[in-house]
Amino acid sequence: MPTPLLTIADAGINLGDRWLLRHADVTLHAGDRLALVGRNGAGKSSLMKLMAGRTDMDEGSLWMAPGSSVAYLPQAPQLPTGMTLRSVVVAGHDADWLGRPVPVHKAEEFLMRLGLDPDRMSDGLSGGEARRVSLARALYTEPDVLLLDEPTNHMDMPTIEWMEDMLRQHRGALLVVSHDRAFLRNLGTGIVWLHQGKLRRRDGDFGQFDGWSEGILAEEAVVLHKMDRRIAAETKWSREGISARRKRNQGRLRELEALRLERAHTGGIAQRAMKMETGPAEGGGQLVLEAIDLSVSVPLAKTEAGDEEARRQLLNHFNMLVRRSDRIGIVGPNGIGKSTLVKVLLGLDEPDGGRVRQGFGLLPAYFDQQRSALDRNSSPWTVLTGGSSDMIEVAGTARHVTAYLRDFLFDDHKMTQKVATLSGGEQNRLLLAKLFAETHNFLVLDEPTNDLDMETLDLLQEVIAEYDGTILIVSHDRDFLDRTVTAILAFEGDGKVSAHAGGFSDYLGRRTAAETRRAAKEAAKEEAKKGGGRKAVAKPTGNRTAKLSFKDQHALDTLPGEIEALETDITSLEAQLARPDFFTSDPNGFNAAADRLAAARAAKDEKELRWLDAAEKAEALDAEKS
Repeated sequence: MPTPLLTIADAGINLGDRWLLRHADVTLHAGDRLALVGRNGAGKSSLMKLMAGRTDMDEGSLWMAPGSSVAYLPQAPQLPTGMTLRSVVVAGHDADWLGRPVPVHKAEEFLMRLGLDPDRMSDGLSGGEARRVSLARALYTEPDVLLLDEPTNHMDMPTIEWMEDMLRQHRGALLVVSHDRAFLRNLGTGIVWLHQGKLRRRDGDFGQFDGWSEGILAEEAVVLHKMDRRIAAETKWSREGISARRKRNQGRLRELEALRLERAHTGGIAQRAMKMETGPAEGGGQLVLEAIDLSVSVPLAKTEAGDEEARRQLLNHFNMLVRRSDRIGIVGPNGIGKSTLVKVLLGLDEPDGGRVRQGFGLLPAYFDQQRSALDRNSSPWTVLTGGSSDMIEVAGTARHVTAYLRDFLFDDHKMTQKVATLSGGEQNRLLLAKLFAETHNFLVLDEPTNDLDMETLDLLQEVIAEYDGTILIVSHDRDFLDRTVTAILAFEGDGKVSAHAGGFSDYLGRRTAAETRRAAKEAAKEEAKKGGGRKAVAKPTGNRTAKLSFKDQHALDTLPGEIEALETDITSLEAQLARPDFFTSDPNGFNAAADRLAAARAAKDEKELRWLDAAEKAEALDAEKS
């Protein structure tokens, strides 16, 4: 059996009016990579703090293997100031047990991989930057137990993929809170579900979670339904039965009270179902917007006089046509220009060159990942009403602001708190509530998944699926994109953006296939250069060579023409796919053309390799004859 590293037994956390966690048991072993899942507010972060020794339990016990260490990444880490980021990461781990200095190159590697300068000072870091520093420290210390609370928030896809590779190599126990289903599927070996104050563990792939949890919920619903019917029958008896007043029946009344208490405990925390709807897309024409020859750059540095020295190209002669009902996802590394493109398309930023033509009656609703539309000193109530009323109009229907905020799971006391005091998930839900109450026909969502739990994400995906307007989504959540978009715009650097039909998995499959073909081609060329220093000929010429097998001779005779025909087809297909409006006007045609292009490239590569093999044999025969 794997070594147990950490155990909590019969643990309980009491909030005064209720138990957040009760009778909880879980053990982490070496080699575990577990996903900790549950609704927002269920107590996941509290459990992580308990395991990390940051808080005490009200009942139960915690045991750790002697000599084992724990590293914890909280959602909002507090870092020391006045230190370089390198020093923050290695603090307490910069010397071995004999006091000898330990090389810090790994700390520098982690920081740079996370997009941070090791020599930068820790003062003035943003929340996302502080999380990345804290993650680098957690990985650098190589703890026995690694606890990560939402590690993928504000991370781009390349960084998330790198993190997956790093965490797979972790030899100790790993417990991760995350809403990123793809991340958990790729990484996890088991699930810990925090539900109704209880912990349930299931080993296996995270993809099995939905079926497993739905089965448990169905069983609970049956039990609660039977209990409710019994309580109703006993309550009716207590009210209507004259004999209930007699002394000998007081025991039955006590049993009824005990049954009610059991029902309250079994039902646990009252879990309101979140409600969310966008309302219909109002007005507008078939043309949403058109980007015409857009070029956008940002300054790299400035001189002491303030003059710009150099600029980095984000977009270079970019063209795009967006039609009504399009569902487009935008992907690429952090800082490559995704949010800038969105702002230029919405007219919030000006391009260096080109222009954007917006369609008639365009009504965008913009979810800004910085949440700049939320006044941090206002309350959710005033954010929605402007402070002038207690009613708002949602999808043409007048709603009381209290009822509407309850739909988005806001407790009454939080409706009048300052936005600045709300959690990240609550702020995101408030921004969605604000946007969906507006009149719109174009939803633009820039990183909407950060800080949302899986239940909210599932509901948001359903709302997007039913929306009859146009949707543009910037996201690093691969599973979310697969469920919501039908086309991908991929930033590839140096101002280049490519269009791909389908969801993120379709795009990733084509990108991987292209990289495999390139790698195979390069490997074949390198192999051909070996053995006497012979160089591969760039393109077949069709020269005949005697004493070859019929198959090789036939290849030398026929393959040059076949390769040339394939090159013509590839050029034609590439020209079709380069049309800026192709994937928006005809997604099925675009998809079919992309598949034909991939097949043509694969066939060309295969024929070139076959010709190269035959040509090498012919060259060897010529060398023997000479």
